[in-house]
This record gives sequence, structure tokens and C-alpha cells, in this order.
Amino acid sequence: MTALVAVDHVTRRYGDVVALDDVSLTVGPGELVGLLGPNGAGKSTLLSLVSGLRRPDAGTVRLAGRDPRDPAARVRLGTTPQETGLPGTLRVGEVVDLVAGHYPDPMSRGEVLERFGLTDLARRQTGGLSGGQRRRLAVALSLVGRPQVVLLDEPTTGLDVEARHVLWQALRDYQADGATVLVTSHYLEEIEALARRVVVIGSGRVLADDDLDAVLAMAAARRVLVEVAEADRPALAALPGVLDVRADGRRSVLLAADADAVVRSLVRSDLPFRDLEVRGASLEEAFLALTATTPGEPR
Repeated sequence: MTALVAVDHVTRRYGDVVALDDVSLTVGPGELVGLLGPNGAGKSTLLSLVSGLRRPDAGTVRLAGRDPRDPAARVRLGTTPQETGLPGTLRVGEVVDLVAGHYPDPMSRGEVLERFGLTDLARRQTGGLSGGQRRRLAVALSLVGRPQVVLLDEPTTGLDVEARHVLWQALRDYQADGATVLVTSHYLEEIEALARRVVVIGSGRVLADDDLDAVLAMAAARRVLVEVAEADRPALAALPGVLDVRADGRRSVLLAADADAVVRSLVRSDLPFRDLEVRGASLEEAFLALTATTPGEPR
């Protein structure tokens, strides 16, 4: 099937800062893809290129086979950026009608408001909404035109738990009707609730692109910190269960899916060691380790 989103070897810089570094990504019809990574990883920049708001410095971006700046491509697109301005004097229902007027076959006002639990706010001025209510409305507006592709940048920012679940269900329902959805978050819980395919972005690069179960396994990695003699460091990489070894001052940091097994192997190895400590690994550490060219190689 023809990809609805195709990013091919894209690089984007802001002055001396490389926001995206040779990134490639293909998303097919009907996929709900989670873009996961820490703040500043490049997720928002990627969405801005797909939506046509910015141009890549190198590489190509295609939306439904066209340049994203082509109006014929953008009419198929719905998007909610991290920051959304709403006309404060217009009522919620009026804003929905205003946006609907830009599309050939929009949803009805009632359908949009019901999907996102906003029906009781139809006559409220947007300037009087809470931050969470404004966020729900902003996401609802991205679906008004029945877009084929939806781009959502941190959609649940400012929402309480109940509102977050309402939004998640609305997105799942819309995607189930055949839409393609890309959603960014730095919360694993949010991506787990929505996506079956997860693309991990860190420092402007794609660190992993896999199904949800594989990413959850990555996130379970632990750090084993231990001090050994410099000459013994290479032996740490050979211990069963070690995914990666890095130097951190006097100590070595071992990434492991099963920290208990690594500690048992270390004790049985008879390597002299001290200052043993086990900690949780950050997502980025786990992803970097598991997507390294040569897992287990000291760096």
C-alpha cells in the first residue's frame, strides 16, 4: 500500500543545532504510531515537517504522495500542535463550525463535541475554558474535517486522568474507522494506551521502530553499576545478560534486561569488584543500548 507519510533521510537544523539527523520513517494507511522520546528529542520538528510548516534541510517528506505544502495534500490532514490559539470570544460550538467550514465533508458539531465530552460546553466562550478543556477542544478540532492523517503533538498536556482517558478513547475510535494517526509523547503510559507501533526518537535520530511489546521490553532494562579494575572492564561485556557496557568515572555501567542474573554471573565470574549498585534505566538509555550496532561492546 502507498505510504501516507514518507520521511526519507531527512535532516533539519536550527543554526548549529541538529534537530533531526538523517531520519527516515514510513507510515501506512490505518496505522496509529506513537513517537516516543524525551523533550527536545526532535518529535515536534518531525511533525512540523510532515505538516508542511517547515522544510527539511536535506531529504524529502511526502504526505499522501505529495509535498506537504501542497493544499491538495493538506486537506487530508488534521493536526494539533503543542500550543494552540483559540479565539477567546467565540463559543465552543462556533469554533467547531468555523473550522468545519474549511472542509468539504466535515463532522457535525454534535458528533465532534460528543466524541470529546464537550457537549455541555457548546455555548461556553473558549476564553472561559480551563486549560484541560481548551486542550480537548484543540484535539477535537483536528478531527472536524474527517482527515485521513492526524498529527497530535503531546495531546494530553494539562489534562486530568479522566479527560486523558476520554481523549484516548476518541482517538482509538477514530483510528479504528481507518484513519492514520501519529501522536508524540514523552510518557510511555500514553503511547502504551494508544499505539501498537512505537518509534523512539532521541537526539534527533530514530533509536527504535518496533511493536509495543518490544518497546516495553526495552523499557524494563536496568542499570548495574560496579567498580572493577581497568583491565577487567572488557570481561564485563561477556557476562550473560549484559546488553551494553559504558564507563562512568571509576565505575562501569552495565545495561541488563535481568539485573539479578547479571549480578549472579558477576559473582560467579570471580572478577574482583566493589560498590555494586542496581538502578532503573531511563528509556533513552535502554533504547540506545538495544539499538547499538554492537550490543555489549564497551564504549
